[in-house]
Amino acid sequence: MFYRPEEGHGLPHNPLTAIIQPRPIGWISTRGPLGDNLAPYSFFNAIAYSPPQVMFASTGRKDSLNAIESTGVFAANTVAFAAREAMNITSGNYPPGTDEFTLAGVERAECTTIDCPRVADAPATLECRVTQILTLKGRDNFLILGEVTGVHLREDCLREGYFDATLFQPVARGGYKDYSVVTELFQMSRPGEA
Repeated sequence: MFYRPEEGHGLPHNPLTAIIQPRPIGWISTRGPLGDNLAPYSFFNAIAYSPPQVMFASTGRKDSLNAIESTGVFAANTVAFAAREAMNITSGNYPPGTDEFTLAGVERAECTTIDCPRVADAPATLECRVTQILTLKGRDNFLILGEVTGVHLREDCLREGYFDATLFQPVARGGYKDYSVVTELFQMSRPGEA
């Protein structure tokens, strides 16, 4: 099968997100004029080491984007398997000003380098200062880039000096209504590496 996106695919559901998977979820927390906000974004990833930088994309002008434009900061929290139901609750389309931390029963803590809440028991949180907000092609598509200014790691997610994903089983987004979870890791060395 081949199709041109502008001509449609003819399938019952769009296959694009099912093709690009698993996608890590950035559980983005913000604080803005309307209060605290928490929402998951599966167009999320790390994009640079030095300085450390991350990105996420918003399809639509959502509370997260509005708060980020107002404050210039956000926190990207990882999602553990144990928090999957709470994460799903925060994905709802709620009226502006809804506090998803309270709605989903998620405990919040304050960030250290920015004025922003974070998920208190997230395996990891990246505190970020916005470097750019780009308007992408299409209707209401935005790319938010941020420099990591602080990192929180849950102590029980460290094993022998490594941040070990199998200890908290990160949730990833698939296509449609599909999710997956990391339960097993394997290692490979690049050519020329010891």
